[in-house]
Amino acid sequence: MSKILIVDDDKATREGLALALGRDHAVLTAADAEAALRALTDNAVDLVLTDLRMPGRDGLSLLRDIIASHPGLPVILLSAYGSVESAVEAMRDGAVDFLTKPVNLDHLELVVRRALRQKNLERQNARLRAQLAGRSALDRIIGSSEAMLAVRERIEQVAPTPATVLIQGPSGTGKELVARALHALSPRADKPFVAVHCAALAPSLLESELFGHVKGAFTGATEDRKGRFEIADGGTLFLDEISEIDLATQVKLLRVLETRTVEPVGSATPVPVDIRLVAATNRDLRAWVEAGKFREDLYFRLNVVDINLPPLRERQGDLPLLCDAFVREFNPQLGRGILGVAPDAMAALAAYPWPGNVRELRNAIERMMVLAHSDHLTLEDVPRNIREGRAATAAPAPEAAAAPAEPEEATLIRRALFETHGNRTAAAKRLGIPLRTLYRRIKTYGLEAAK
Repeated sequence: MSKILIVDDDKATREGLALALGRDHAVLTAADAEAALRALTDNAVDLVLTDLRMPGRDGLSLLRDIIASHPGLPVILLSAYGSVESAVEAMRDGAVDFLTKPVNLDHLELVVRRALRQKNLERQNARLRAQLAGRSALDRIIGSSEAMLAVRERIEQVAPTPATVLIQGPSGTGKELVARALHALSPRADKPFVAVHCAALAPSLLESELFGHVKGAFTGATEDRKGRFEIADGGTLFLDEISEIDLATQVKLLRVLETRTVEPVGSATPVPVDIRLVAATNRDLRAWVEAGKFREDLYFRLNVVDINLPPLRERQGDLPLLCDAFVREFNPQLGRGILGVAPDAMAALAAYPWPGNVRELRNAIERMMVLAHSDHLTLEDVPRNIREGRAATAAPAPEAAAAPAEPEEATLIRRALFETHGNRTAAAKRLGIPLRTLYRRIKTYGLEAAK
Protein backbone atom coordinates (compact mmCIF):
# COMPACT_ATOMS: atom_id res chain seq x y z
CA MET A 1 0.00 0.00 0.00
CA SER A 2 1.37 3.42 -0.98
CA LYS A 3 1.90 6.05 1.70
CA ILE A 4 0.75 9.63 0.98
CA LEU A 5 1.58 12.76 2.99
CA ILE A 6 -1.10 15.49 2.92
CA VAL A 7 0.09 18.99 3.88
CA ASP A 8 -2.53 21.73 4.46
CA ASP A 9 -2.99 24.32 7.19
CA ASP A 10 -6.79 23.90 7.02
CA LYS A 11 -7.84 21.02 9.26
CA ALA A 12 -11.09 20.33 7.42
CA THR A 13 -9.25 20.06 4.08
CA ARG A 14 -6.61 17.75 5.55
CA GLU A 15 -9.20 15.45 7.07
CA GLY A 16 -11.39 15.47 3.95
CA LEU A 17 -8.49 14.56 1.65
CA ALA A 18 -7.27 11.94 4.12
CA LEU A 19 -10.73 10.36 4.22
CA ALA A 20 -11.00 10.32 0.42
CA LEU A 21 -7.52 8.89 -0.21
CA GLY A 22 -7.42 6.67 2.88
CA ARG A 23 -9.60 4.03 1.25
CA ASP A 24 -6.77 2.87 -1.01
CA HIS A 25 -3.64 4.40 0.56
CA ALA A 26 -1.96 4.87 3.93
CA VAL A 27 -2.22 8.57 4.76
CA LEU A 28 -0.14 10.91 6.93
CA THR A 29 -1.04 14.57 7.52
CA ALA A 30 0.89 17.72 8.42
CA ALA A 31 -0.31 21.27 9.11
CA ASP A 32 2.76 23.11 7.78
CA ALA A 33 6.01 22.71 5.88
CA GLU A 34 8.17 22.07 8.96
CA ALA A 35 5.89 19.30 10.18
CA ALA A 36 5.89 17.85 6.66
CA LEU A 37 9.70 17.69 6.54
CA ARG A 38 9.78 15.98 9.93
CA ALA A 39 7.24 13.43 8.69
CA LEU A 40 9.39 12.76 5.62
CA THR A 41 12.42 12.17 7.84
CA ASP A 42 10.57 9.62 9.96
CA ASN A 43 8.54 7.84 7.27
CA ALA A 44 8.98 6.26 3.84
CA VAL A 45 6.51 8.35 1.85
CA ASP A 46 5.55 7.62 -1.76
CA LEU A 47 3.79 10.89 -2.66
CA VAL A 48 3.23 14.37 -1.18
CA LEU A 49 0.04 16.38 -1.68
CA THR A 50 0.54 19.94 -0.45
CA ASP A 51 -1.35 23.22 -0.38
CA LEU A 52 0.34 26.14 -2.12
CA ARG A 53 -0.54 28.93 0.34
CA MET A 54 0.24 28.21 3.98
CA PRO A 55 1.39 30.36 6.92
CA GLY A 56 5.18 30.52 7.11
CA ARG A 57 6.78 28.58 4.30
CA ASP A 58 4.54 28.02 1.30
CA GLY A 59 4.06 24.97 -0.86
CA LEU A 60 6.65 26.02 -3.46
CA SER A 61 9.30 26.35 -0.76
CA LEU A 62 8.37 22.90 0.57
CA LEU A 63 8.47 21.51 -2.97
CA ARG A 64 12.02 22.76 -3.48
CA ASP A 65 13.15 21.25 -0.17
CA ILE A 66 11.60 17.90 -1.07
CA ILE A 67 13.21 17.88 -4.51
CA ALA A 68 16.59 18.57 -2.88
CA SER A 69 16.34 16.11 0.01
CA HIS A 70 14.11 13.39 -1.48
CA PRO A 71 14.82 13.30 -5.23
CA GLY A 72 12.27 11.26 -7.14
CA LEU A 73 9.48 11.76 -4.59
CA PRO A 74 6.42 13.01 -6.53
CA VAL A 75 4.74 16.20 -5.27
CA ILE A 76 1.28 17.47 -6.27
CA LEU A 77 0.35 21.08 -5.41
CA LEU A 78 -3.15 22.28 -4.58
CA SER A 79 -4.35 25.89 -4.52
CA ALA A 80 -7.62 27.76 -4.16
CA TYR A 81 -5.92 30.64 -5.98
CA GLY A 82 -4.96 28.83 -9.15
CA SER A 83 -3.21 30.80 -11.86
CA VAL A 84 -1.24 29.95 -14.95
CA GLU A 85 1.85 31.58 -13.43
CA SER A 86 1.65 29.50 -10.25
CA ALA A 87 1.13 26.29 -12.20
CA VAL A 88 4.06 27.00 -14.50
CA GLU A 89 6.36 27.80 -11.58
CA ALA A 90 5.31 24.67 -9.70
CA MET A 91 5.87 22.41 -12.72
CA ARG A 92 9.18 24.09 -13.49
CA ASP A 93 10.35 23.46 -9.92
CA GLY A 94 9.53 19.76 -10.17
CA ALA A 95 5.87 19.21 -9.23
CA VAL A 96 4.22 16.35 -11.09
CA ASP A 97 0.87 18.19 -11.20
CA PHE A 98 -0.97 21.32 -10.05
CA LEU A 99 -4.67 21.16 -9.10
CA THR A 100 -7.09 23.90 -8.08
CA LYS A 101 -9.51 23.79 -5.15
CA PRO A 102 -12.20 22.68 -4.68
CA VAL A 103 -10.68 19.40 -5.84
CA ASN A 104 -12.65 16.90 -7.87
CA LEU A 105 -11.92 13.77 -5.83
CA ASP A 106 -12.29 11.39 -8.77
CA HIS A 107 -9.80 13.46 -10.77
CA LEU A 108 -7.48 13.67 -7.75
CA GLU A 109 -7.47 9.89 -7.38
CA LEU A 110 -6.64 9.56 -11.09
CA VAL A 111 -3.72 12.02 -10.78
CA VAL A 112 -2.43 10.26 -7.65
CA ARG A 113 -2.56 6.83 -9.27
CA ARG A 114 -0.78 8.13 -12.37
CA ALA A 115 1.99 9.72 -10.27
CA LEU A 116 2.46 6.58 -8.18
CA ARG A 117 2.52 4.40 -11.29
CA GLN A 118 5.23 6.60 -12.80
CA LYS A 119 7.22 6.47 -9.57
CA ASN A 120 7.02 2.68 -9.48
CA LEU A 121 8.14 2.49 -13.10
CA GLU A 122 11.12 4.74 -12.38
CA ARG A 123 11.96 2.63 -9.33
CA GLN A 124 11.88 -0.56 -11.42
CA ASN A 125 14.10 1.06 -14.06
CA ALA A 126 16.56 2.20 -11.39
CA ARG A 127 16.63 -1.31 -9.94
CA LEU A 128 17.30 -2.77 -13.39
CA ARG A 129 20.08 -0.26 -14.04
CA ALA A 130 21.61 -1.11 -10.66
CA GLN A 131 21.48 -4.83 -11.47
CA LEU A 132 23.19 -4.23 -14.82
CA ALA A 133 25.81 -2.04 -13.15
CA GLY A 134 26.34 -4.76 -10.58
CA ARG A 135 26.97 -7.38 -13.23
CA SER A 136 29.34 -4.99 -14.98
CA ALA A 137 31.25 -4.40 -11.74
CA LEU A 138 31.51 -8.14 -11.14
CA ASP A 139 32.69 -8.71 -14.71
CA ARG A 140 35.64 -6.41 -14.05
CA ILE A 141 36.98 -9.00 -11.61
CA ILE A 142 38.67 -11.11 -14.25
CA GLY A 143 39.84 -14.68 -13.90
CA SER A 144 38.83 -18.29 -14.39
CA SER A 145 41.24 -19.73 -11.84
CA GLU A 146 39.78 -21.61 -8.89
CA ALA A 147 40.78 -18.81 -6.51
CA MET A 148 39.09 -16.06 -8.54
CA LEU A 149 35.94 -18.10 -9.15
CA ALA A 150 35.72 -18.50 -5.36
CA VAL A 151 36.12 -14.73 -4.93
CA ARG A 152 33.31 -14.01 -7.41
CA GLU A 153 31.06 -16.56 -5.73
CA ARG A 154 31.72 -15.00 -2.32
CA ILE A 155 30.93 -11.51 -3.66
CA GLU A 156 27.59 -12.65 -5.10
CA GLN A 157 26.70 -14.43 -1.87
CA VAL A 158 27.62 -11.56 0.48
CA ALA A 159 26.67 -8.46 -1.55
CA PRO A 160 22.88 -8.57 -0.89
CA THR A 161 23.45 -8.70 2.89
CA PRO A 162 24.37 -5.81 5.23
CA ALA A 163 27.40 -7.71 6.58
CA THR A 164 30.70 -5.90 7.10
CA VAL A 165 33.39 -7.29 4.79
CA LEU A 166 37.17 -7.40 5.21
CA ILE A 167 39.14 -7.75 1.96
CA GLN A 168 42.74 -8.90 2.33
CA GLY A 169 45.38 -9.24 -0.33
CA PRO A 170 48.66 -7.77 -1.61
CA SER A 171 48.73 -4.29 -3.16
CA GLY A 172 47.52 -4.21 -6.74
CA THR A 173 45.27 -7.28 -6.56
CA GLY A 174 42.02 -5.34 -7.04
CA LYS A 175 40.63 -4.85 -3.54
CA GLU A 176 38.74 -1.70 -4.52
CA LEU A 177 37.20 -3.50 -7.52
CA VAL A 178 35.84 -6.10 -5.09
CA ALA A 179 34.47 -3.36 -2.81
CA ARG A 180 32.76 -1.65 -5.74
CA ALA A 181 31.24 -4.95 -6.89
CA LEU A 182 29.90 -5.59 -3.36
CA HIS A 183 28.26 -2.15 -3.47
CA ALA A 184 26.93 -2.45 -7.01
CA LEU A 185 25.28 -5.82 -6.29
CA SER A 186 23.78 -4.65 -2.98
CA PRO A 187 20.42 -3.01 -2.20
CA ARG A 188 22.46 0.18 -1.61
CA ALA A 189 23.62 0.36 -5.24
CA ASP A 190 21.74 3.61 -5.93
CA LYS A 191 23.33 5.29 -2.90
CA PRO A 192 26.88 6.66 -2.58
CA PHE A 193 30.04 4.56 -2.71
CA VAL A 194 32.70 6.49 -0.78
CA ALA A 195 36.34 5.35 -0.71
CA VAL A 196 38.91 6.49 1.84
CA HIS A 197 42.58 5.54 1.43
CA CYS A 198 43.59 5.62 5.08
CA ALA A 199 47.34 5.31 4.52
CA ALA A 200 47.38 8.54 2.52
CA LEU A 201 46.20 10.67 5.44
CA ALA A 202 48.00 11.72 8.58
CA PRO A 203 46.15 10.74 11.81
CA SER A 204 45.26 14.38 12.50
CA LEU A 205 43.56 14.62 9.09
CA LEU A 206 42.00 11.18 9.05
CA GLU A 207 39.69 11.78 12.00
CA SER A 208 38.23 14.90 10.39
CA GLU A 209 37.95 13.17 7.01
CA LEU A 210 36.06 10.24 8.50
CA PHE A 211 33.85 11.96 11.07
CA GLY A 212 33.70 15.57 9.84
CA HIS A 213 34.15 18.69 11.92
CA VAL A 214 32.28 21.77 13.06
CA LYS A 215 33.27 25.36 12.49
CA GLY A 216 36.04 26.42 14.89
CA ALA A 217 36.99 22.86 15.86
CA PHE A 218 40.62 23.60 14.94
CA THR A 219 42.69 26.18 13.11
CA GLY A 220 41.44 26.39 9.53
CA ALA A 221 37.99 24.92 10.29
CA THR A 222 36.09 27.88 8.87
CA GLU A 223 32.83 26.01 8.31
CA ASP A 224 31.02 22.81 9.23
CA ARG A 225 32.12 19.90 7.07
CA LYS A 226 30.59 16.45 6.73
CA GLY A 227 32.87 13.45 7.11
CA ARG A 228 32.97 10.43 4.84
CA PHE A 229 30.57 8.50 7.09
CA GLU A 230 27.86 11.14 6.62
CA ILE A 231 28.60 11.50 2.90
CA ALA A 232 28.20 7.73 2.49
CA ASP A 233 24.91 7.67 4.44
CA GLY A 234 22.60 5.07 2.92
CA GLY A 235 25.44 3.63 0.84
CA THR A 236 28.81 1.91 1.25
CA LEU A 237 31.95 3.25 2.93
CA PHE A 238 35.19 1.63 1.76
CA LEU A 239 38.19 2.02 4.08
CA ASP A 240 41.30 0.96 2.18
CA GLU A 241 44.53 0.09 4.04
CA ILE A 242 42.64 0.14 7.33
CA SER A 243 45.64 -1.37 9.11
CA GLU A 244 47.33 2.05 8.89
CA ILE A 245 44.77 3.77 11.15
CA ASP A 246 46.37 4.80 14.45
CA LEU A 247 45.11 3.26 17.69
CA ALA A 248 43.30 6.42 18.87
CA THR A 249 41.26 6.60 15.66
CA GLN A 250 40.62 2.85 15.89
CA VAL A 251 38.83 3.43 19.21
CA LYS A 252 36.59 6.08 17.63
CA LEU A 253 35.91 3.89 14.60
CA LEU A 254 34.88 1.01 16.86
CA ARG A 255 32.45 3.28 18.69
CA VAL A 256 30.90 4.38 15.39
CA LEU A 257 30.39 0.77 14.35
CA GLU A 258 28.81 -0.05 17.70
CA THR A 259 26.49 2.98 17.95
CA ARG A 260 25.95 3.74 14.25
CA THR A 261 26.50 7.41 15.06
CA VAL A 262 29.40 9.79 14.46
CA GLU A 263 30.52 12.79 16.47
CA PRO A 264 32.17 15.43 14.26
CA VAL A 265 35.42 16.85 15.60
CA GLY A 266 34.55 19.71 17.96
CA SER A 267 30.99 18.50 18.55
CA ALA A 268 29.41 16.36 21.25
CA THR A 269 26.20 15.82 19.29
CA PRO A 270 25.98 12.33 17.72
CA VAL A 271 24.82 12.15 14.11
CA PRO A 272 23.08 8.90 13.02
CA VAL A 273 24.59 7.19 9.97
CA ASP A 274 23.44 4.21 7.94
CA ILE A 275 26.35 2.70 6.04
CA ARG A 276 27.62 -0.67 4.93
CA LEU A 277 31.32 -0.88 5.80
CA VAL A 278 33.86 -2.62 3.59
CA ALA A 279 37.51 -2.54 4.73
CA ALA A 280 40.68 -3.66 2.99
CA THR A 281 44.32 -4.20 3.90
CA ASN A 282 47.46 -5.57 2.28
CA ARG A 283 48.68 -6.85 5.66
CA ASP A 284 47.90 -9.96 7.69
CA LEU A 285 45.54 -8.16 10.05
CA ARG A 286 45.45 -11.06 12.52
CA ALA A 287 49.24 -10.81 12.86
CA TRP A 288 48.88 -7.03 13.21
CA VAL A 289 46.54 -7.65 16.16
CA GLU A 290 49.01 -10.04 17.80
CA ALA A 291 51.75 -7.43 17.38
CA GLY A 292 49.60 -4.90 19.30
CA LYS A 293 49.24 -2.58 16.31
CA PHE A 294 45.53 -3.19 15.73
CA ARG A 295 42.70 -3.55 18.23
CA GLU A 296 41.35 -7.07 18.48
CA ASP A 297 37.77 -5.91 19.16
CA LEU A 298 37.84 -3.76 16.01
CA TYR A 299 39.31 -6.66 14.04
CA PHE A 300 36.37 -8.87 14.99
CA ARG A 301 33.93 -6.05 14.08
CA LEU A 302 35.50 -5.78 10.63
CA ASN A 303 36.07 -9.45 9.90
CA VAL A 304 32.43 -10.56 9.81
CA VAL A 305 32.99 -11.88 6.28
CA ASP A 306 36.45 -12.11 4.73
CA ILE A 307 37.46 -12.12 1.07
CA ASN A 308 41.07 -13.00 0.29
CA LEU A 309 42.64 -12.00 -3.02
CA PRO A 310 45.63 -14.05 -4.20
CA PRO A 311 48.74 -12.44 -5.74
CA LEU A 312 48.96 -12.64 -9.52
CA ARG A 313 51.89 -15.08 -9.36
CA GLU A 314 49.53 -17.64 -7.79
CA ARG A 315 47.00 -17.40 -10.61
CA GLN A 316 49.10 -16.93 -13.73
CA GLY A 317 46.60 -19.02 -15.66
CA ASP A 318 44.48 -15.85 -15.61
CA LEU A 319 47.22 -13.85 -17.36
CA PRO A 320 45.87 -14.26 -20.94
CA LEU A 321 42.38 -13.23 -19.83
CA LEU A 322 43.74 -10.15 -18.04
CA CYS A 323 45.92 -9.17 -21.00
CA ASP A 324 42.99 -9.50 -23.40
CA ALA A 325 40.78 -7.40 -21.13
CA PHE A 326 43.39 -4.65 -20.85
CA VAL A 327 43.98 -4.59 -24.59
CA ARG A 328 40.24 -4.17 -25.17
CA GLU A 329 40.13 -1.46 -22.48
CA PHE A 330 43.02 0.59 -23.86
CA ASN A 331 42.37 0.26 -27.61
CA PRO A 332 39.67 2.98 -27.71
CA GLN A 333 41.45 5.12 -25.13
CA LEU A 334 44.74 5.11 -27.02
CA GLY A 335 43.27 5.06 -30.52
CA ARG A 336 45.01 1.75 -31.25
CA GLY A 337 43.88 -1.44 -32.95
CA ILE A 338 45.97 -4.01 -31.09
CA LEU A 339 44.64 -7.52 -31.75
CA GLY A 340 46.36 -9.34 -28.92
CA VAL A 341 49.63 -10.52 -27.34
CA ALA A 342 52.07 -12.59 -29.42
CA PRO A 343 53.15 -15.97 -27.95
CA ASP A 344 56.75 -14.88 -27.27
CA ALA A 345 55.54 -11.80 -25.41
CA MET A 346 53.01 -13.86 -23.42
CA ALA A 347 55.75 -16.29 -22.45
CA ALA A 348 57.87 -13.41 -21.11
CA LEU A 349 54.90 -12.01 -19.18
CA ALA A 350 54.15 -15.45 -17.72
CA ALA A 351 57.74 -15.87 -16.52
CA TYR A 352 57.70 -12.61 -14.55
CA PRO A 353 56.72 -12.75 -10.83
CA TRP A 354 54.56 -9.56 -10.90
CA PRO A 355 55.34 -8.08 -7.48
CA GLY A 356 52.90 -5.24 -8.30
CA ASN A 357 50.21 -7.77 -9.23
CA VAL A 358 47.33 -6.89 -11.57
CA ARG A 359 47.96 -3.15 -11.28
CA GLU A 360 51.53 -3.62 -12.52
CA LEU A 361 50.33 -5.83 -15.38
CA ARG A 362 47.74 -3.25 -16.41
CA ASN A 363 50.37 -0.49 -16.47
CA ALA A 364 52.73 -2.72 -18.46
CA ILE A 365 50.08 -3.50 -21.10
CA GLU A 366 49.22 0.18 -21.45
CA ARG A 367 52.89 1.08 -21.95
CA MET A 368 53.38 -1.74 -24.46
CA MET A 369 50.35 -0.59 -26.47
CA VAL A 370 51.57 3.00 -26.57
CA LEU A 371 54.97 1.93 -27.95
CA ALA A 372 53.88 -1.03 -30.13
CA HIS A 373 54.86 -1.04 -33.81
CA SER A 374 52.45 -3.72 -35.04
CA ASP A 375 48.93 -4.96 -34.46
CA HIS A 376 50.19 -7.47 -31.86
CA LEU A 377 52.23 -6.93 -28.72
CA THR A 378 55.55 -8.69 -29.30
CA LEU A 379 58.56 -9.61 -27.17
CA GLU A 380 60.21 -6.40 -28.35
CA ASP A 381 57.37 -4.41 -26.75
CA VAL A 382 57.73 -6.06 -23.34
CA PRO A 383 59.57 -3.71 -20.91
CA ARG A 384 63.19 -4.73 -20.39
CA ASN A 385 62.85 -5.28 -16.64
CA ILE A 386 60.00 -7.76 -17.25
CA ARG A 387 61.97 -9.59 -19.95
CA GLU A 388 64.86 -9.84 -17.51
CA GLY A 389 62.58 -10.90 -14.66
CA ARG A 390 63.47 -8.08 -12.27
CA ALA A 391 61.44 -5.38 -10.52
CA ALA A 392 61.27 -1.99 -12.21
CA THR A 393 62.75 -0.06 -9.27
CA ALA A 394 66.55 -0.06 -9.44
CA ALA A 395 68.62 -0.58 -6.30
CA PRO A 396 69.53 2.76 -4.69
CA ALA A 397 73.06 4.11 -4.85
CA PRO A 398 74.99 3.76 -1.56
CA GLU A 399 74.59 7.43 -0.70
CA ALA A 400 70.86 7.29 -1.47
CA ALA A 401 70.45 4.16 0.64
CA ALA A 402 71.91 5.96 3.60
CA ALA A 403 69.55 8.93 3.24
CA PRO A 404 66.60 9.29 5.61
CA ALA A 405 63.55 7.31 4.51
CA GLU A 406 60.82 9.33 2.82
CA PRO A 407 57.62 9.56 4.93
CA GLU A 408 55.11 6.89 3.93
CA GLU A 409 52.49 9.52 3.12
CA ALA A 410 54.91 11.23 0.71
CA THR A 411 55.66 7.91 -0.96
CA LEU A 412 51.95 7.24 -1.48
CA ILE A 413 51.41 10.69 -2.95
CA ARG A 414 54.43 10.29 -5.23
CA ARG A 415 53.08 6.93 -6.41
CA ALA A 416 49.60 8.34 -7.05
CA LEU A 417 51.05 11.23 -9.06
CA PHE A 418 53.14 8.81 -11.07
CA GLU A 419 50.22 6.46 -11.75
CA THR A 420 48.02 9.38 -12.87
CA HIS A 421 50.80 10.93 -14.98
CA GLY A 422 50.90 14.02 -12.78
CA ASN A 423 47.14 14.67 -12.90
CA ARG A 424 46.58 16.08 -9.43
CA THR A 425 42.78 15.89 -9.55
CA ALA A 426 42.95 12.18 -10.45
CA ALA A 427 45.67 11.62 -7.83
CA ALA A 428 43.56 13.24 -5.11
CA LYS A 429 40.61 11.04 -6.09
CA ARG A 430 42.81 7.94 -6.01
CA LEU A 431 44.14 8.87 -2.56
CA GLY A 432 40.66 9.72 -1.28
CA ILE A 433 41.62 13.22 -0.12
CA PRO A 434 40.43 16.71 -1.10
CA LEU A 435 42.40 18.36 -3.89
CA ARG A 436 43.39 21.27 -1.64
CA THR A 437 44.81 18.79 0.89
CA LEU A 438 46.87 17.17 -1.86
CA TYR A 439 48.30 20.55 -2.89
CA ARG A 440 49.31 21.23 0.73
CA ARG A 441 50.97 17.82 1.05
CA ILE A 442 52.84 18.26 -2.26
CA LYS A 443 54.24 21.54 -0.98
CA THR A 444 55.08 20.08 2.45
CA TYR A 445 57.04 17.16 0.99
CA GLY A 446 58.57 19.11 -1.88
CA LEU A 447 56.86 17.00 -4.54
CA GLU A 448 56.08 19.87 -6.94
CA ALA A 449 57.97 18.16 -9.73
CA ALA A 450 56.56 14.68 -9.11
CA LYS A 451 55.15 13.03 -12.22
